[in-house]
Amino acid sequence: MSQKLFNVAVVGATGAVGEQVIGLLEKRNFPINELKLLSSSRSAGTKIMFKGKEHTVEEATPDSFKGIEIALFSAGGEVSKALAPHAVRHGAVCIDNTNAFRMDPETPLVVPEVNIDKVSEHNGIIANPNCSTIQMVAALKPLQDRYGISRIIVSTYQAVSGAGTRAIDEMLRQTREALDGDVVKPDILPVGSLPVKHQIAFNAIPQIDKFQDNGYTLEEMKMVRETKKILGDDSIEVTATCVRIPVVYGHSESVYVELKNDYELEDVKKLIAEAPGVVLVDDPINQQYPLAIDAAGKPDVFVGRVRRDLGHARGLNLWIVSDNLLKGAAWNAVQIAEYIAIEME
Repeated sequence: MSQKLFNVAVVGATGAVGEQVIGLLEKRNFPINELKLLSSSRSAGTKIMFKGKEHTVEEATPDSFKGIEIALFSAGGEVSKALAPHAVRHGAVCIDNTNAFRMDPETPLVVPEVNIDKVSEHNGIIANPNCSTIQMVAALKPLQDRYGISRIIVSTYQAVSGAGTRAIDEMLRQTREALDGDVVKPDILPVGSLPVKHQIAFNAIPQIDKFQDNGYTLEEMKMVRETKKILGDDSIEVTATCVRIPVVYGHSESVYVELKNDYELEDVKKLIAEAPGVVLVDDPINQQYPLAIDAAGKPDVFVGRVRRDLGHARGLNLWIVSDNLLKGAAWNAVQIAEYIAIEME
């Protein structure tokens, strides 16, 4: 790590991802001179401990970034759109964990294990991809490099923490209500523009984010567009179905991929096992495969159930799991920040 110390801001410090970012900055001993914790006016005044020192969360404003060199945003797209340009104006490099700038052609969309070289192309803002996209491309990158990829079909099974702490609270409350025989009251999920809400306890909701005109949700279209941009190949055919399930932490994905060239299954497993940030857990005889409960709290992407497709000679099926708040958000952002710190040394 660099010996230079940086003035760092965390925007959305009291949210689920912000809390993880702060914890990782401390755990990784990130070279911080001054840490500024920012949030909405509603959460301003909250006290957060960092390295044994109490910090008071301040309201985020355009002037909050004077003297800040690295700013990590995870407070929602509208906040990023409103404040990130001001942070850049004050000289900060922004790592944004929202959808605000991901598809901006001038903004690099970065997964360090996949395309860290794109960081150098930034104009002040670097976008953190969607959580479900990150874990998939981390697992598929070595296969793309060796064989090429023509098509991806992915179905996700996403944890409620991806919708925030209120969604976690709702799932736990609904579970108690259902077990006690009480009326289950849905208030949060699915997150969207309509007032209709569905029970998440003991259920699966095939909607994450708002529906688009093409019948896909915004979450699904994020995966389609971001995968092409990160892997640098618009010719890859991608389709996604994203489902919310009653799991607190850890997104799981069933991924079907068609490779451009023939492959040997053992070679595929070897490539995955050797990929940076990826762990192969693939011993089906002994019922060893990635589980969300095992991935929770860990920074890696876990891959298993690796098998040849029965209907396509170059088809491959994978099961991919990762902690959506860590590799899917906070850890990916902190990895980028560590790279920037070295570059700015």
